[in-house]
Amino acid sequence: MSSTGPTPQPPPPAPSPAVERANRMSAANMLRSMVPLVVICLALVGWMTFQQSGVDSVREVDPASTVQLAAARADYPVVAPADLPEGYRPTSARTDAGGAQAGDPVTLEIGYLTPSAEYAGFVVSDDARDDAVDGVLGGAQDGGTVDVGGQAWTRATTQRGETVLSRAADGVTVLVTGSATDEELATVAAAVRPYSG
Repeated sequence: MSSTGPTPQPPPPAPSPAVERANRMSAANMLRSMVPLVVICLALVGWMTFQQSGVDSVREVDPASTVQLAAARADYPVVAPADLPEGYRPTSARTDAGGAQAGDPVTLEIGYLTPSAEYAGFVVSDDARDDAVDGVLGGAQDGGTVDVGGQAWTRATTQRGETVLSRAADGVTVLVTGSATDEELATVAAAVRPYSG
């Protein structure tokens, strides 16, 4: 007769690598893993901020070619600000003269960043319905006439609450407006001269 004893139990199966990995993922281990990454990210952000702290983010443009194109296609003598004092920086210039045919209206717009870091926009156009003109003067409240650089300009307040200086002659409107101070707008208006090429 053979004696039978308790049958030996097979050894428990070894945990799979996935289970071992999951067991090691405690909150403390995750925190220890994330701290170096956070430190590296903060160091990179700090370094980038330091590198850009002295960089001027304003992109200046040269409006000369845009003014020249408008003057070549317009049926009127184009004017534009010239010899503005230091601190007035042109940041945009555009005209619709590129596709203009003989006799078509032509509008020229130049935007400036003023010394007080505000916007001053200059517009000259022989199209009173152009949005650059009508969008500013439409609904503006007349504020009388002011002398700027020896010329009479009409002063008004736009629907946006900004000052606009304008003058019109022979179907051509010239205006200066924006968020800049009245003095800065007057400086731009006083610098308006006939374009001589």
